[in-house]
Amino acid sequence: KLSAGRVQSVAVRVLVQREWERIHFVSASYYDLSAELAKGGTPFSAKMTHYGDRRLATGKDFDETTGKLKDKSDALVFGEEIAVGLAERLKDASWRVAEVEQKKRKRSPAAPFITSTLQQEANRKLGWGSRETMQVAQKLYERGFITYMRTDSSFLSDQALKAARESIKEIYGKKYLPDEPRNYVKKKVKGAQEAHEAIRPAGEEFKTPEETGLKTAQFKLYDLIWKRTMASQMKNSEHKQMSVKLEVGDATFMANGTTIEFPGFLKAYVEGSDNPEQALDNREVRLPKLKVKDSISANNLKSNEHETKPPARYTEASLVQKMEKEGIGRPSTYAAIISTVQNRGYVKKVGNALIPTFTALVVSKLLVSYFPDYVDTNFTSGMEDSL
Repeated sequence: KLSAGRVQSVAVRVLVQREWERIHFVSASYYDLSAELAKGGTPFSAKMTHYGDRRLATGKDFDETTGKLKDKSDALVFGEEIAVGLAERLKDASWRVAEVEQKKRKRSPAAPFITSTLQQEANRKLGWGSRETMQVAQKLYERGFITYMRTDSSFLSDQALKAARESIKEIYGKKYLPDEPRNYVKKKVKGAQEAHEAIRPAGEEFKTPEETGLKTAQFKLYDLIWKRTMASQMKNSEHKQMSVKLEVGDATFMANGTTIEFPGFLKAYVEGSDNPEQALDNREVRLPKLKVKDSISANNLKSNEHETKPPARYTEASLVQKMEKEGIGRPSTYAAIISTVQNRGYVKKVGNALIPTFTALVVSKLLVSYFPDYVDTNFTSGMEDSL
């Protein structure tokens, strides 16, 4: 009754490997300093990065199995006493701007949805499981609102490109429309068959979500698909990044700011992320006008304790991403794989996290001991290739 099949066994192994990484993880603590500063009445924040010539330790400087500083790392580790004492000493010291660097950068939109990316985004943005996403997508397809939802191709037909460009011009204006349509065919997925085009609103004209008359879950998913398709054919967003190095005593602090100069595709759609730090890329953080040798006033200076964290458990979104990357299964099977391993008692879903059960740990260990080839990701993707 525990049978789960070739691909499900590998998916369980992936989850179990992550769980063992978490079990063996040894946390470490370290301190740094943060400052609330101001220039001309405009407040901004900065973090300490160096003391003297030495860089302050961050999470990646520590070994996850021992909790100690990695052998090759020369980073400086502050304890609580040193950090608190330094914060007191620097509180009344004079701050000055040592360096100002400005960069312009552009960001391109993500490709239109394929089965795996639709499941990932619905999980991140709507909190849905893969099976629920596919069930709602099936209904939208049957009702003629979207194209076929089991696909591993980012290709958009001429009909779709024309419809998207016309909608962009009408809704957002010409300045958001690139000179030429964007082509995503080069971005191949491992083992992709590409028999269908990307998941997009159906028809020669794209109905806006409000025009569809859809409600509840179907409206939410159509809205996601419509926005992603529109954004995929819009201009890049343009950002200005500012990095400011500040010196106080022997310490160096850094302040970073980002302003969006032209929103481009962000006007329609912001891609979700499993990493909260990456999610901040789309937010503006404004710094005051600063130049070298400017004096800065410090309003508050405090020491902060940090603790290294074990690798996060997989969510449905990140597991689908991993299976796609490793060539495990086909896009049409991801929802079934995740359902099966839960129904057979290998995995429990707690919040958004997929947690392997004791049964999974034991069975996976048995399979790895006696049938290592069959639960190896390379065997699975190799069989997909030969099939």
